[in-house]
Amino acid sequence: MLDTAPSLQSRKAKSREPSQIQEEQTMIGETDMPQVMQAHALRVASEALDSFNITDCKEIACYIKKQFDKTYGPGWQCVTGISFGSYITHSSGSFIHFCVGRLAVMLFKAAT
Repeated sequence: MLDTAPSLQSRKAKSREPSQIQEEQTMIGETDMPQVMQAHALRVASEALDSFNITDCKEIACYIKKQFDKTYGPGWQCVTGISFGSYITHSSGSFIHFCVGRLAVMLFKAAT
């Protein structure tokens, strides 16, 4: 569940029609990531949403995971969707749960 007082950020996302631009709210719920890594997660999610339809949750998750594996080493896991529950164990300093519009993203490095 997202925190009741998440930090808000806006980003402009291209819709499928180039002439329309919509504002999407980005809310960070829970995280223990460093600020730089958080910003990277939001940027990569934005890239994924620009590249894939919001209903392609598997493709969005795959893109985010691969970008983090490439940058920070293997072992990253990503879950995306409109509604999901979770109970996970993660490496310290590697967890973020945020929403971009209605799409929730949970990204973490698996505990070893």
